[in-house]
Amino acid sequence: MTAPDAPPTLPPFGIKPRLYPMRLYGDPVLRRKAKPLAATDLLTVPGFQPQTVREVADAMLETMFEQRGVGLAAPQIGLPVRLFVAVEYADDEEEHEGQDKPLRSRVLREYVMLNPVIRPLNKKKDRSYQEGCLSIPGIYEEGVARARQVRIDYTDLEGQPRSLEAEDYLARVFQHELDHLDGVLFLDRLPDDVTSDHRAELLKIQQAAKTYLTELTAWEKRTH
Repeated sequence: MTAPDAPPTLPPFGIKPRLYPMRLYGDPVLRRKAKPLAATDLLTVPGFQPQTVREVADAMLETMFEQRGVGLAAPQIGLPVRLFVAVEYADDEEEHEGQDKPLRSRVLREYVMLNPVIRPLNKKKDRSYQEGCLSIPGIYEEGVARARQVRIDYTDLEGQPRSLEAEDYLARVFQHELDHLDGVLFLDRLPDDVTSDHRAELLKIQQAAKTYLTELTAWEKRTH
């Protein structure tokens, strides 16, 4: 969740990356329903060497920090599994305060969640927060209705079941990332005319997504 001002320098294909390329609006992987996984699985992000779940989660966190985000789901790096990472910061990232500081210096808590399931604890919906998405850079909108308080059950990196309760902005972050695991983007939860208003920007993002997929396909043909 949230969008970067500029993309990071991307790694070459075929390595274990510190940062992942971001899959963008228009990429089919963002519309796939992700599959469950186990903490002991070996995962292969398309274009890169196999990694453990912990290695993937660590690289996802680094990618998220580089792009100044608050959450990142596995489909956003091209991996359709039910995994996301998120963080709480010491001050309000929404206000873009302290952007010259390393985000890691402001982290209160990191979350890595496998196979998360969310249950609303408050039927009241909140539409007041502005949302953005690392896969739809530069576009922000208010009005996405989210439960104000939720319980989330998940598995941690040790394979242990966990649960916690969250409210307000953190609850929204968790719901946004869980949507990604079901192939849903935040624009889908807004009226069609909102997407229409961003048609030109979205076409540019779709072209960037197409260019990346073309490069990935070419690399896969050369190496296989």
